[in-house]
Amino acid sequence: MSSFFQDIRWDQIIKATKETLMMMGMSLLLTIVIGLILGIILFLTSGGQMLHNKWIYRLLSLVVNILRSVPFVILILVLLPVSKFIMGTSIGVPGAIPPLVIAAAPFFARLVEASLREVDRGVIEAAAAMGLSKWMIVWHVILREARTGLLAGVTITTITLVSYTAMSGVIGGGGLGDLAIRYGFQRFQLDVLIVTVALLVIMVQLLQMAGDALVRRLSRK
Repeated sequence: MSSFFQDIRWDQIIKATKETLMMMGMSLLLTIVIGLILGIILFLTSGGQMLHNKWIYRLLSLVVNILRSVPFVILILVLLPVSKFIMGTSIGVPGAIPPLVIAAAPFFARLVEASLREVDRGVIEAAAAMGLSKWMIVWHVILREARTGLLAGVTITTITLVSYTAMSGVIGGGGLGDLAIRYGFQRFQLDVLIVTVALLVIMVQLLQMAGDALVRRLSRK
């Protein structure tokens, strides 16, 4: 077994792991900001909510559904010019960020909307009766009450981004996915393929465990 892995360039594995974590971290931050805003707007403009507007909701919902329905591999290829325009390159870690965010933000927005819908309507009505402004109700009541669901959504989205970063190797996006494709698949280096897959599995498991632990902690509070 030791001889099977002796040809692996561990410096490449370490570099690819760092690139994957960088892609995931940068895209996750942008995804949370954009997805949270989209999710709040979707919730507030839906039927029976404070800012009910069926046209805004339908339009935004349509855009979100379209982006969610496009397979990520196809989305990467379609967004190559967008990545080139925004980041100055369509390859490597910078080139992978725009498609990662555009794919993950609508996904997270739906999770945010679903979490906000779970908030007891009586709590919202009580806050409104106390004279709180709509912004204060959203920030101090709705988001606070939905924090465990939101954190669970962040965990799911983070794990989804791990798989997306692996698929970004199709366009030379860097990271473990790129390493697996260039060396594990194209050069038939099975040992590299096994190590990269194992690292991705470990990464997902650690993220899930950390997310579950934080959700349990918030639930107890």
